[in-house]
Amino acid sequence: MGRNRSPTFENRQAAGKRLGEALRERDIEVDTVLAIPRGGLPVGRPVADALGVPLDIAVAKKIGAPNNPEYAIGAVAADGSVWLNSDVINRREIPRGYVASTRAEMAEAARRKAQRYRDSESSLSLTGKRVCLVDDGVATGATARACIEQIRQADPERLVLAVPVASPRAISDLEALVDEVICLVVPSEFRAVGQYYEQFEQVSDEAAMSYLADG
Repeated sequence: MGRNRSPTFENRQAAGKRLGEALRERDIEVDTVLAIPRGGLPVGRPVADALGVPLDIAVAKKIGAPNNPEYAIGAVAADGSVWLNSDVINRREIPRGYVASTRAEMAEAARRKAQRYRDSESSLSLTGKRVCLVDDGVATGATARACIEQIRQADPERLVLAVPVASPRAISDLEALVDEVICLVVPSEFRAVGQYYEQFEQVSDEAAMSYLADG
């Protein structure tokens, strides 16, 4: 993993091309690429194309703190797989009822998004497969953790996490959960994923879904 004070990618597609090249240079072979919508899909498409494999999605929703929904206290995937930051929940004395209700709400939102993105109800079978999970970057790692848990429950042969940029703490935590991590840049002074992109505009659902149709 590279470390650089001021890395930058032109946009998500350019980052995906570099990520695909890095995977090929390391001779990493996978059977499918799963991207985390929405920002992960512009990255995942060139990765899947570089590896010559199908592109699908892994959907998770952040569980935000009370009165601060952008602060993740956990995340839940479309199948209900969940990761909770117990230390933060306990330290902030966040009510269990709030956690349970928000978890259920976000699980349903993730399920609806997965249904919207796919042409059919079913996803690719991951049992015994080599899987690469892709996103446009990792800050806290909450959504990635929930997606990893979901993928693990499908019993893949191997799980690789590939991202252009990540915070040192998050990537260190995630390394213990997957078989391999490919991260192009791990800045020591990481603040936000968008900081390392020249263009980091919001990706609409329609734009994100178009990458699934490009294969």
